[in-house]
Amino acid sequence: MDAFKEAWWLLPLFIFTARTVDVGLGTLRVIFISRGHQWLGPLTGFFEILVWLLAVSQIMSNLDNWICFMAYPSGYAAGAYFGMFIERRLALGYVVVRIIPNGEPAQLAKQLRADGFGITTVDAEGANGRVSILFSVVRRKKLAAVLRVIKNYHRKVFYTIEDVRQTSEGIHPVPAVRRQGPVRPGK
Repeated sequence: MDAFKEAWWLLPLFIFTARTVDVGLGTLRVIFISRGHQWLGPLTGFFEILVWLLAVSQIMSNLDNWICFMAYPSGYAAGAYFGMFIERRLALGYVVVRIIPNGEPAQLAKQLRADGFGITTVDAEGANGRVSILFSVVRRKKLAAVLRVIKNYHRKVFYTIEDVRQTSEGIHPVPAVRRQGPVRPGK
């Protein structure tokens, strides 16, 4: 750690980098836990706290250096951005896309099905009368493809997107889980 004392900028850079990594890992840990990844969440948390301890120990050892104080919250802000950026790139899990198209939904449903997406149609009552709601559960990695089809159908289609914690069966089921004993259809 003597190298940190020789170069005035090295210690703040270390603290900034450590804080960026620690907060980025914290963001990913929360996402892993909320999506049900039982081992990734705690494992990520272990490294998050390890890096945090390194950063805090350097802050506490250098309380007279105001640049280190500024590096700590700056690293926090950068880490929050970094964590969200990585999470978008990983695109883990599934989302449910709820679509309320203008007019007749059959053409949009047909196109989505042709592109390999499972679609469920429900008749409903909207503010201006009868509507149809289309539902699809898709991998987050495929969300952009679904949105392209929707926007090609009509630029002003109302849709919502929500995270899904768990799925079962359907057109895009989750990878098979090891089961005890033979699997029988309908069970």
